[in-house]
Amino acid sequence: MLRLLIGVALALSAALGLAGEAQRVQVTKTMDINAPAADVWNLVKDFSGLHTWHPGIAKDEIVEGKDNEVGAVRLLTAGNGNQLREKLLGYDAAGMNFKYGIIEGGGLPVTNYESIFKVEAVSDGTSKATWTGSFTPIDTGPAPAPAPGAEPMTPAGVFESIYQAGLDNLKKLAETK
Repeated sequence: MLRLLIGVALALSAALGLAGEAQRVQVTKTMDINAPAADVWNLVKDFSGLHTWHPGIAKDEIVEGKDNEVGAVRLLTAGNGNQLREKLLGYDAAGMNFKYGIIEGGGLPVTNYESIFKVEAVSDGTSKATWTGSFTPIDTGPAPAPAPGAEPMTPAGVFESIYQAGLDNLKKLAETK
């Protein structure tokens, strides 16, 4: 289901065309994890490693620059084969966070997308992971009709779902180590 959602999100703007822009939107998801922050950071610290903890990403490779160095570009491939390129804008291993932006592809009806992922210690044995993204939605006209009984998907809703799926799986991986 998640791969389908990511595939639909990545193909949405290509099918709809561009009509205008809206105000900047921010989406934040957090997850409390019963594992030390250093252990959680170890799972997410590599810019080339999203596929190792996010269930919707089949492949993640550095195609320009060096992993974890500002300016590195990664090519993400979703489970359905859709691709997008993201650039590392900031990396702070000591602070357990990194910042990146979408530079090409994905088919999402957004522009100027930037995201920050961070891990924080809550106590010696617990931590909090926070994934925040901001972007400007592109007005593509009326959204396609959702499946019966489903809510219409907005760009913010797409990112909320993507972030939540990743954080849910990260929690599972970190807490079963």
